[in-house]
Amino acid sequence: MDDPVPALPAGGPGVRRQRLLRRRSALRHHGPIRPAARIGPRAGAADLPRCGAQHCSSEHPLFQAAVAAGPGSPERAMFHFAAGSDDGAPPNNWQSVFGGTAWSRVNPGSETDREWYLHLFSPEQPDWNWRNPAVGNYFEGVLRFWFGKGVDGLRIDVAHALFKADGLPDAPTADPVVDGLRSNPKVSDQEEVHEVYRRWRRVADSYSPGRVLVGEVNLAPDRAARYTRPDEMHQAFAFAFVKLGWDAAAWAAAGTELEAAHQEHGAPPTWALENHDISRSVTRFGGGDRGVLRARAGLVAILGLPGGAYIYQGQELSLPDVDVPVHARVDPMWARGGVSRDGARVPPPWTTAPENAYGFSPPGAAEPWLPQPAFWGSRSVEAHRGNPHSALHLVTGALRLRTELLAEGIFAADDACSWQVREDGLLLCERGDQILLAVAMGDGPCPLPDGSVLLSSSPLTPGGFLPPDTAVWMRRHRR
Repeated sequence: MDDPVPALPAGGPGVRRQRLLRRRSALRHHGPIRPAARIGPRAGAADLPRCGAQHCSSEHPLFQAAVAAGPGSPERAMFHFAAGSDDGAPPNNWQSVFGGTAWSRVNPGSETDREWYLHLFSPEQPDWNWRNPAVGNYFEGVLRFWFGKGVDGLRIDVAHALFKADGLPDAPTADPVVDGLRSNPKVSDQEEVHEVYRRWRRVADSYSPGRVLVGEVNLAPDRAARYTRPDEMHQAFAFAFVKLGWDAAAWAAAGTELEAAHQEHGAPPTWALENHDISRSVTRFGGGDRGVLRARAGLVAILGLPGGAYIYQGQELSLPDVDVPVHARVDPMWARGGVSRDGARVPPPWTTAPENAYGFSPPGAAEPWLPQPAFWGSRSVEAHRGNPHSALHLVTGALRLRTELLAEGIFAADDACSWQVREDGLLLCERGDQILLAVAMGDGPCPLPDGSVLLSSSPLTPGGFLPPDTAVWMRRHRR
């Protein structure tokens, strides 16, 4: 959205956003998955619009006003405008996540306006200046606008990178960005950001029922957990898992690190294996039939862990990455850095027939922004609903069982986890004192510990062993 707080003329942006909210409400009741577990202050499926507090669109009215107002104006103080050096270089050596300098001239060639503006991502995404109190006041209005419309909360984009180091000093290195914003300690995880989320938490808690704040915090677990202290956000995505391959030792190490952060700061992790920036798990775990088996097992595993769990659109359908033709790629990272995330962003299929973009679009709509492959119908919601062994049925069954176990007190949201890997490649996670999660990550079937199997991502062998690339939830027998 160009402007997260719309004007409200008849038929204008406000009306379109009301239609969007009504469509979200319809999807809650008719979409492929009805999440049954409580994710925050309210139960059931939740409307969590994405909040761009780190940057906005270059078409945003406030940025357009800043461009028009000129150097030194209050309008420009809402963003990071700064003069470059006399030799024409940008204000500092910061690099964009998408490649190249993080600065662009606002009026190239002008003799009177020689300022640059900061964009840690693309030039079309200027960064807000959170050291200006007016920005904080503006965003409190954004929160109150959307909370007043009835949304359940907000998913906060790049939540750790609102504040930049005071004075915008050079980074220790000007090397190309290879690990997101972690490459430059001057652009994220500044201590002042926590007061923003304390303020937002007070706003969220002032509504009845309270609203939930979920942060995209791409930091090491011990740093990310600080954003979910009791007076800040409710949840922050556990990024350690979205980057994992099919490696038992790596899973155990990441799980152990996240548990240590949980014990130190109190909030349990929020689990995810996929998002819009990462290769899909089917592809990341090897592709083909084996990638599908592993992706199913991975989903069962994270849904069995304590805390929140997030399923990326299409993950419940075992969608792989799509090899989008070069001419059709639209990701700005492709143009600036030679890396494309479009393969994980292709519109998901709803119907087996290709009409209306496999059911994604209404009749008569334009073609979607990315092309869908010819095999898309075989992975559609319609195809999955007709197969009782499909990934969609597996996930919906896991969500129902998760809810039942929480209601019975067998699962507790704040359960502790203990991770280990056996020599045969069996990953084990002890959840609380009753539940054991097991994932066979080796090449052969594994004998299971003592207990009753509650859920399995694939059938056990005739001898009761766990086949490779399979996950189970087990209830341990009491002694």
